[in-house]
Amino acid sequence: MIAPEECVLVLLAAGRSERFGAADKLQEDFLGQPLAFHIVTALETMPFKARIAVCSNTDLDFGARGYIVLQNGAPEDGMSGSVVLGVAAARALGCEAVVIALADMPRVTAAHVTHLLGAFEGPDSVVASSNGAHHTPPAVFGAGHFDTLTKLQGDAGARDLIRAGRHVIAPGAELLDIDRPEDLERLRALV
Repeated sequence: MIAPEECVLVLLAAGRSERFGAADKLQEDFLGQPLAFHIVTALETMPFKARIAVCSNTDLDFGARGYIVLQNGAPEDGMSGSVVLGVAAARALGCEAVVIALADMPRVTAAHVTHLLGAFEGPDSVVASSNGAHHTPPAVFGAGHFDTLTKLQGDAGARDLIRAGRHVIAPGAELLDIDRPEDLERLRALV
């Protein structure tokens, strides 16, 4: 187990959203607020050491929501570039672990992230989310993985670490990742 105060939350909000189309999917309305702010709201009461949002091409003001905002100037390099930026900044803040979450996963709950932190076992630990078939962020990475995370390349991100880590099951609807307009419509149909 690890306390949130020992972790930095790294919110990845720098994808190119090519499958979504021309619109900034993070700004799409869902229940009266931008899609990306749902996870921000869900996790706002968790007392993380710090919160970092890695962004590109969005007008959303994560800074006003208490985040250190980093700009990923090369989102075309894939998710790994955002992970590298976020983990390097988190490491500089002196944390024991990072919680990496995606801004396009609006149904993630604080209860689920608390379960992830509860399954954490030390600096070499990786604890990721799963719907029972697929492993995904949010995920917690111990400081023993920071070197690996800051050397990632490509769009796979930390997929291999997540696959090999420990998994906490959550309902599939909670782990819904909005990549295409039809994903957003499916999400809207759930509520």
